[in-house]
Amino acid sequence: MGQNTRIKRILILIPICFVLLVYLMQRSPLPARGSIDGFVDMKSFIPLIQLDIRYHTKDNFVGDPIEGYVSPLCLLTREAAEALLKVQRELLQQNYSLKLYDCYRPQQAVDHFVRWAADLSDTRMQDRYYPHVEKSQLFAQGYIASRSSHSRGSAVDLTLVKLTPETDPLELTAVDMGSEFDFFDPISHTLSDQITVDQRASRIRLKTAMERQGFQNYAREWWHYTLIREPYPHTYFNFPLSSAG
Repeated sequence: MGQNTRIKRILILIPICFVLLVYLMQRSPLPARGSIDGFVDMKSFIPLIQLDIRYHTKDNFVGDPIEGYVSPLCLLTREAAEALLKVQRELLQQNYSLKLYDCYRPQQAVDHFVRWAADLSDTRMQDRYYPHVEKSQLFAQGYIASRSSHSRGSAVDLTLVKLTPETDPLELTAVDMGSEFDFFDPISHTLSDQITVDQRASRIRLKTAMERQGFQNYAREWWHYTLIREPYPHTYFNFPLSSAG
């Protein structure tokens, strides 16, 4: 092997080794601003993780910023955060990382979803998010509910990104999972038979890693997981997601 080839291989490995080193270091969870004791800010806890908090924007199935999402934060209970860090460490060994869409969700946000679902005239986002399901059926088919495990602080909506040596981990695009996040359709069922072999393999990769660390998947949504041994199984929090405080 020539010297130039050896140098090239070393340079390719450096970014991935650096990412692994950062995540394998022991970290202390940081308290989340504007929240309560027992919750941590995932961006501070796992700095290189990607966030795409769409409910802070108009880029979601409602078409408006959602109540309670004052800031684009991802907060989880300490127990869920520590379990998710273990998932991240495992996936890094496979050259994957995590991208989070939603974490703790205030009850006021869930109430916003319920009011939106009751307004059958508002179908601005139907073509993108629920083209094959009538809005009147979103409750009956389990896509909208008056209570959410997210409000208990130990549920997360997420996907995978593929790490490559040439790309900044914070700028990677999500892996093709066969449907978009919050796409209300049978194709989004985790074990749907309407997706390709590669898309199914990616869903199973995420599912396997999450289940190994104590999370349970919601079968109708490949992106949704809840910590089985959650610390607040009967509490639905309502503090807003705010960076103030």
